Amino acid sequence: MEYLSVSQFAEKYGMSVRTARNLCATGKIKGVFLTGKTWNIPADSVLPQKRKQKISPLLQRLREEKETKLHGGIYHRTQIDLTYNSNHIEGSRLTKEQTRYIFETNTLGVTSESTRIDDIIETINHFRCIDFVIDHAMDKITEPFIKQLHLILKSNTADSQKPWFAVGDYKRLANEVGDRETVQPQDVHNHMKVLLSDYNALKEVEFDNILDFHVRFERIHPFQDGNGRVGRLLLLWQCLQNGIVPFIITDELRLFYYRGLQNWGETNGYLRDTCLTAQDQFTALLNYFKIKY
Repeated sequence: MEYLSVSQFAEKYGMSVRTARNLCATGKIKGVFLTGKTWNIPADSVLPQKRKQKISPLLQRLREEKETKLHGGIYHRTQIDLTYNSNHIEGSRLTKEQTRYIFETNTLGVTSESTRIDDIIETINHFRCIDFVIDHAMDKITEPFIKQLHLILKSNTADSQKPWFAVGDYKRLANEVGDRETVQPQDVHNHMKVLLSDYNALKEVEFDNILDFHVRFERIHPFQDGNGRVGRLLLLWQCLQNGIVPFIITDELRLFYYRGLQNWGETNGYLRDTCLTAQDQFTALLNYFKIKY
């Protein structure tokens, strides 16, 4: 029988060597064996099959309420809560009531303070991003899908008028996040390819897998701006796809969230506990609206 090395198997299936090695170590590829520290993989081995995914009651309800344009339900609440909090974390000056008013009436209403046009545009765009996630929640997450989220989020903003700002595409200039260096523009595609390959190779997606993906995404920081919001939209996507109760990082949890991102890999409990707290808050909503989870 012919055998493949870990690197050959990884190249064959378009995944990282780390993922291929993990599949061997956890017994998810049949017939593998070690010679010293080297894995030998039967040449006719195939990837383990993921279990067939079912649409969760929450996703079903979100799609129904989105289609009927129902106000006052879980779809309405998710749109307002996620959009307000995610934008507010990134510096939006709109209040939650203004966010609600825009969603419900497509107008801003009366305000006593000057309002930035981009805050309004990005709020409307974020509503559209959530709709996109709901529509595609059961589709495999890919680079084109992630870029599409960024395109929707940043369309018609002041950034979109800048010739160097790549709306709907990876960054062209190096950037930082929280004084941490991020991946250089020329390396973003390769890092994103590995990230998605590792994630999509998982047979079962668990809570920590989603958090790990989120941290790695934010540390890559693939876009010139909008990385936090796109990353949190992907959290919603991954939770809906895998039947996991979603969570919304509120302003009250922001500093704990930042601490968790900073310390992931050393003290994972910081981010996990913060997100579990946010998940408890969303679970209370599901109980109120009598949605199974």
